[in-house]
Amino acid sequence: MKTQYDFSNQVVMITGAGSGFGKLAAQRFAAAGAKLAICDINAASVNAVAEQLQAEGAEVMASACDVSSPEQVEAFVTACHQRFGRIDVGINNAGISHAKLRLHETDLDMWDSTINVNLKGVYLCMKHQLAGMVKQNSGAIVNISSAAGIMGAPFISVYSASKHGVIGLTKSAALEYGRKGIRVNAICPAFTLTPLVEATIASGTGKSRENLEAGNPMRRLGEMDEVVQAIMWAACDDNSFMNGAVIPIDGGLAAT
Repeated sequence: MKTQYDFSNQVVMITGAGSGFGKLAAQRFAAAGAKLAICDINAASVNAVAEQLQAEGAEVMASACDVSSPEQVEAFVTACHQRFGRIDVGINNAGISHAKLRLHETDLDMWDSTINVNLKGVYLCMKHQLAGMVKQNSGAIVNISSAAGIMGAPFISVYSASKHGVIGLTKSAALEYGRKGIRVNAICPAFTLTPLVEATIASGTGKSRENLEAGNPMRRLGEMDEVVQAIMWAACDDNSFMNGAVIPIDGGLAAT
């Protein structure tokens, strides 16, 4: 039986909510009673998620938002405050990966696009989320990093660098804002059966599922719900003394 959370009367902002972890998190937080502000670079995807949740009775605002754009992030957070008056929980999930290459084969375009979304995007969201949370003297932020953010990740070095950066932001903000009643933590999933990972396996452009599973101490890939349960645990009020934590959800991969 899964843990039941209660986010009634809390406003939860989720980026990258059109698919994967973000979409499932939106569904789970809505089921737990939260009011949702969700965004994604893909307007059609995030609007479809919002329509589904609204049909089930949730209060949701949705918008297209490129998290690498300072103007779009500020506008989205401002719209959230205008609609709901506050943000209690920020789930900074939007991210991209890149082709598997040795470091000398990468280029500045790959660097810029990956860093802009995965690191700059988290920075921009945190900057505006925290500004409101400071006035409230409360709040929780959960940043989605990666197992590649706490260990070396050959052939995805640029992605790994961006996710290490997310952890640096997480720990620094935890120290800066803890006295304001604001908690900032990071979740670090290893390979999980998201639509993106499943599509990559099916395409044959990366490692096979068997190879990925063989590299994990538990000899399997993660399930999306296992990661989303951790996100909700990190965000919930019951977990009120966890701050600055970096939490691997990786089957023990980081312990090897």
